[in-house]
Amino acid sequence: MTQEQNYETMLKQSADSIATLREAIGHVVVGQNAVVDQVMWGLVSGGHVLLEGAPGLGKTLLVRTLSQCLDLKFSRIQFTPDLMPSDVIGTNVLVMDPAQRQAGSMFAVQKGPIFGQIVLADEINRATPKTQSALLEAMAEHAVTIAGTRHVLDQPFFVLATENPIEQEGTYPLPEAQLDRFLLKVLVPNPSEDELCQVLTRTTGREGTAPPKVMGREGVMQLRAMCRDVQIAEPIVRYAARLIGASDPAGTSAPDLVKRSLRFGAGVRGAQSLVLGAKAVALCEGRANVSFNDIAKVAKPALRHRLIRSFEGEADGVTTDAVVDALLTAVPTRPANVDAERRANA
Repeated sequence: MTQEQNYETMLKQSADSIATLREAIGHVVVGQNAVVDQVMWGLVSGGHVLLEGAPGLGKTLLVRTLSQCLDLKFSRIQFTPDLMPSDVIGTNVLVMDPAQRQAGSMFAVQKGPIFGQIVLADEINRATPKTQSALLEAMAEHAVTIAGTRHVLDQPFFVLATENPIEQEGTYPLPEAQLDRFLLKVLVPNPSEDELCQVLTRTTGREGTAPPKVMGREGVMQLRAMCRDVQIAEPIVRYAARLIGASDPAGTSAPDLVKRSLRFGAGVRGAQSLVLGAKAVALCEGRANVSFNDIAKVAKPALRHRLIRSFEGEADGVTTDAVVDALLTAVPTRPANVDAERRANA
């Protein structure tokens, strides 16, 4: 078997594994196909995912079901206003020294729930910014510092956070630096009438069986390696870069809606999320190359939480999704000068 044939085989196996995982989740979670797909993009790309929606839409159920399908260490952090950073990352505690049999004679690290492989940060916006910031180092560097000592987290490390809409009482807005650590922000919509009927049937009858284990650590790590190997041509990379450049309200290529409605556009992490998310889309569909459509498909979840609206944008009720739509409409897949040059050389 040639190297190319071997890669095609691995690519198909990866797509089949993702489809099997998606199917197993579907036995528990009703509908929300687009949401499940976007969570899959985060899982295979190695990025963290923020799920936003009203209470009761199954955000926590989705994360718990995913953890049941993966043979990984799962931990849950219930964020509340009185939660402290040490409750998240851990702390040093006095313990008994076995040699001296004397309490309080030595320190030991008591690890917090962040030391998991799938970490559910439930209702993350109910905690204060100080506690939310405890996740920054873990999400960016996959390590935490306790009492001056750095501890590396086990791989794969995947944070799935849920939050209620910010207009709900008792919530705190996530700092921009915290939002930027999430590869994708996924909006969880209300179910349709048919989906709601299925939810009622499942949740008011006998409890169903737990979903099967679909893959373990090696399977997830292989998917992430395959995602990085998906090829992306230079014109598509440049298209992603132009989208990010056009999101800067001070830039010359920014559409009118961007100039009027934004204070800051998406930065370098936004561009990285576009490319990495597009690679995940291609892998989930069993393709070895990224298309322009993959960039467009991942644009909203990758950028909506990175665009900072101006006062005028907020007053006019302009959503960041509307701004992303304007960017996709205004930015061509290929610059006009490239097309003119090709016609001249034809």
